[in-house]
Amino acid sequence: MTRTLAIAAAGLLALHSAPAKAETMEFICGNVAAVVKEIQQARLNRVPERKVQETILNSDPAWPDRFDNAIVHMTPWVYEQKMRDVRSKDLGAAFYEVCGLNWESIAHNYQ
Repeated sequence: MTRTLAIAAAGLLALHSAPAKAETMEFICGNVAAVVKEIQQARLNRVPERKVQETILNSDPAWPDRFDNAIVHMTPWVYEQKMRDVRSKDLGAAFYEVCGLNWESIAHNYQ
């Protein structure tokens, strides 16, 4: 998971718009972490990588629509992980932790 910070930045920048002032680190990182969890579940369900976005969007996910863009950016990272890690680790929680620890530098990219 050495590329997690780069992935965190890519996932957040995938939103294509700066977070509103009222949006907190918990809101932004939490929604992208939810995307990561859905991608992880898709991999566990043996969804082919090329069909992940379609599969997740067809399930009508609960996050705001603008977080849909993160699926494309986060899928390769999840699919690069060893299957034993996909089965045994909470990749969404790992992403959330790294995102939170690096929030200042990630949020700086929006300025």
